[in-house]
Amino acid sequence: MMRLTLRRLINTLTCLIFFIGSIAGIAGEVDKGLYSPYPAQVFPNDVYFGDTHLHTSYSPDAGMSGTVLGPDKAYRFARGETVTSNTGIPVRLGRPLDFLVVSDHSENLGLPVAIMRQDESLMANEWGRQMAELLAAGTLDAARAAIDEYQKVLNALEDPLEDTDFGKTAWNEIIDAAENHNSPGSFTAFIGYEWTPAPGGSNLHRNIIYRDGAEKARQSVPISAYDTEDPEELWKWMEAYETDTGGRVLTIPHNGNLSNGLMFDDVTLTSKQPLDADYARRRMRFEPLYEVTQTKGDGEAHPALSRNDEFADFETWDVGSFGPTPKTPDMLPREYAREAFKRGLAYEQAFGANPFKFGLVGSTDSHTGLATAEENNFFGKVAVLEPSGGPERFQEPVIGRLSEGEKIYARQANAAGIAAVWARDNTREDLWDAMARKEVYATTGTRIKVRVFGGFDFEKEDLDRPDFARTGYSRGVPMGGDLEAAEKGLSPTFLLRAMRDPDGANLDRIQVIKGWVDADGETHERIYDVAVSDDRGIGSDGRCKTPVGNTVDAGNASYTNAIGDPLLQGFWSDPDFDPAERAFYYVRVLEIPTPRWTTYDAKFFGIDRPKDVPASIQERAYTSPIWYTPQN
Repeated sequence: MMRLTLRRLINTLTCLIFFIGSIAGIAGEVDKGLYSPYPAQVFPNDVYFGDTHLHTSYSPDAGMSGTVLGPDKAYRFARGETVTSNTGIPVRLGRPLDFLVVSDHSENLGLPVAIMRQDESLMANEWGRQMAELLAAGTLDAARAAIDEYQKVLNALEDPLEDTDFGKTAWNEIIDAAENHNSPGSFTAFIGYEWTPAPGGSNLHRNIIYRDGAEKARQSVPISAYDTEDPEELWKWMEAYETDTGGRVLTIPHNGNLSNGLMFDDVTLTSKQPLDADYARRRMRFEPLYEVTQTKGDGEAHPALSRNDEFADFETWDVGSFGPTPKTPDMLPREYAREAFKRGLAYEQAFGANPFKFGLVGSTDSHTGLATAEENNFFGKVAVLEPSGGPERFQEPVIGRLSEGEKIYARQANAAGIAAVWARDNTREDLWDAMARKEVYATTGTRIKVRVFGGFDFEKEDLDRPDFARTGYSRGVPMGGDLEAAEKGLSPTFLLRAMRDPDGANLDRIQVIKGWVDADGETHERIYDVAVSDDRGIGSDGRCKTPVGNTVDAGNASYTNAIGDPLLQGFWSDPDFDPAERAFYYVRVLEIPTPRWTTYDAKFFGIDRPKDVPASIQERAYTSPIWYTPQN
């Protein structure tokens, strides 16, 4: 017991020391002639946590289902202020976010607010009056009827409000809120929105994020699914915006698990042509990131596709979509990030460009105006599922409510997630540029700090250097980077560091997940445990067979940090490297088990815990990959 206590004390002290070196970039080798080398530092020296996917009352589905918080309150909450929730509860984040994108749906943007204001152009429109009359009753049934009517219009792709102008007014108000709350250096309020196509009910949603401020963003109104459902047309719109304004935009797709195989398809959406190099280059220019985890399921991997990965079945939603098309097993390889990474390598080998070379972020997709991702204070993702509604929120269908097929219930919702960005400064420009270069990672809601560098001449001793970050950038590449062809006889080497959320759980392990394509065009994957907690061993096959354990007391909704480590670090060299094969490497960091939000709910409300969801989960982080490309 004494040995264990001493080891944890040493780990904690070491944790503080080496992350000061990692984050602050302490210079171990001072530039000659400079007493202070810090003005010359140009590499990212801090990680910022935020949400790139939040809806407010300006989104029709949110506003018509009870969300009254608008963009102003959303930013105030994200910055750490106390606000009153949609159901009248005073709420405040335990820890403020560093940045936020209010990403309201562009289809009939601001419709609920226009109804509330009795907007003249809306009331002059027959369908607009009909929607206002439906909602006038103020009941949950009335809200459902209004949302159902709105969904019919979306499915028909015929905008009944085309002749109104409240959407432009709403866009300008959203821009105003972002400008009012953007505080360079302390909090970043991005301008953005969500484009929401769902052909045949198959999710192809994307969030559009501006690097720019109001002057450029006001020069055009958001594109919507009424304009097009084709991502290629979206990219043309983005290119036109950049040409006309000199600005910059990027887009982040999400929920491929609800796309019925369309998110990472083998053919283009409209023309059904096989993907080619031009498509790949355009897609990666405008879509450098993918939202891999959020409330509607985790999209890293699927247990049917990664049978040797005991951690692949995490918050899996794979039985439904937004429409009548049933889910079939052949769709799965075109829905999950790891499979897309592998198939992207095969495409690059075939025609020289990779359409799926994206980085990873997490976000909430909350429709309450409240950017929350905590398991121990789950606030629901729509207003009617806020905790004031009581334990009945377990039973609410959130997918398949109008169909007789498979349903997904609120109790199956994921509390995730968070986007983590390595940057120099907390500004729109620095954070957006980091997203564009993919120096980002996703978490399922925890604030784990993760840093990864890959190169060809790192050594184990580099883990302990006080100038860890400087060394990583000068002799390798960070997450999201590219490794060029290796010198003969060299294998890629990686420096990995992870520190637990200071208010959260200890760490179980750090893993490297490798994918590659062989000479025949076949793709493969393998998982390596690089660092594990509690002195557990790693076998010759690169795997730790001993589980970390589980301290969760489900009845009391509690756990302890008596297992796991506060920090883990590792040096890893690819033992199976073939310099002729394209490959990617990304890092997955796992926490020890902690109670799931439904377990906390059951304790709080004094009810039985639902048995079709786990009592505990292992929260995690996924980094953007590092890609290796051989010589031609």
